[in-house]
Amino acid sequence: MSSKTPRPGQRVRGSATGKPIMALFDLLGRRWALGIIWSLADGPQTFRGLQEHCNGISPTVLNTRLKELRSSDLIMLQPNGYTLTPMGATLFAHLKPLGQWSRDWADTLPQSH
Repeated sequence: MSSKTPRPGQRVRGSATGKPIMALFDLLGRRWALGIIWSLADGPQTFRGLQEHCNGISPTVLNTRLKELRSSDLIMLQPNGYTLTPMGATLFAHLKPLGQWSRDWADTLPQSH
């Protein structure tokens, strides 16, 4: 799979036309992308802070995701660390209710043994 940052209007995973929603799902479907956005919703984080919050993420993957999310105008680097851009904060506002929905959904599923 290509590490090229998904862009609306370009071929992305699941879409030859690159519809904006498909480009977003491709970007957010990459390892740790949502975890990074979720972490930054609580406020700025340094690279090391993000590594600790996303335990198990390699520095290489974190660096790649940060570059992709920055080039997509969802996060930015400021003197106090990485933070959500206004567009990233709007995205998180739309994602946050899915967090509660997913917990409700999980409660309806049979417990695995």
